[in-house]
Amino acid sequence: MTVALITGAGGGLGRAMALRLASDGYAIAALDIDPDSVAETVAEVSQAGGTAAPFVADLRDAQSIEDTFVAVGSRLGPIEVLVNNAAIFPKRPFDSVPLAEYDEVHAVNQRSYWYTSQLAARQMPETGGRIVNIASMTMHGGWSELAAYVATKGAVAALTKALARELGPREIRVNCVSPGAFPTAGEAIHPDPVAYNAFVLENQALARRGTPAELAAVVSFLVGPDSSFVTGQTIEVNGGWFMA
Repeated sequence: MTVALITGAGGGLGRAMALRLASDGYAIAALDIDPDSVAETVAEVSQAGGTAAPFVADLRDAQSIEDTFVAVGSRLGPIEVLVNNAAIFPKRPFDSVPLAEYDEVHAVNQRSYWYTSQLAARQMPETGGRIVNIASMTMHGGWSELAAYVATKGAVAALTKALARELGPREIRVNCVSPGAFPTAGEAIHPDPVAYNAFVLENQALARRGTPAELAAVVSFLVGPDSSFVTGQTIEVNGGWFMA
């Protein structure tokens, strides 16, 4: 069974990805810093008839990442699919962001994507592998009070292209998914949920909210055989808010 490692698997989007890839037949290595949320993800996957195991790691810490890769290999086998999804997004005005906070956002949202990709690529078989990085629509137009988050997501899209170019000769495909606004717990950073929901619908071409399962379907395509000639691309999944 092909092993797929998903970071941030305890959150709404990560859980949807775990459920979808498990239904596609992958063994899910579900990674999150929160042991309770990742245990819930694994329980849902198991209840749906899939295979999954929980792994708790702090993506700010290189040793924690290395230890997790060893644990995944011992329990499930080598990683052939990596989905870099974990992210943090503290919200505050740019001129009051402490440098330590920026460093933490960078460590989780960008540096961990680099390092997990490096570790995964080293163990991917000669037949190739697949890496999907999760960026954000905010990288295109900016977003007030989220400068650190936006900067890291732009870096993720650029890293995707660089890795796709370098790893392509080894049949490792690297793509990026750029989500719009999905109704998950992450929207709690917006103080007025009703107003924010109206704001989203006003900006999207589609007059409804997307679901995490719809985003997960795109990830499923990018790690599956139907995208065998697709690499280095950023796929926008935002209901027509930003059109590439």
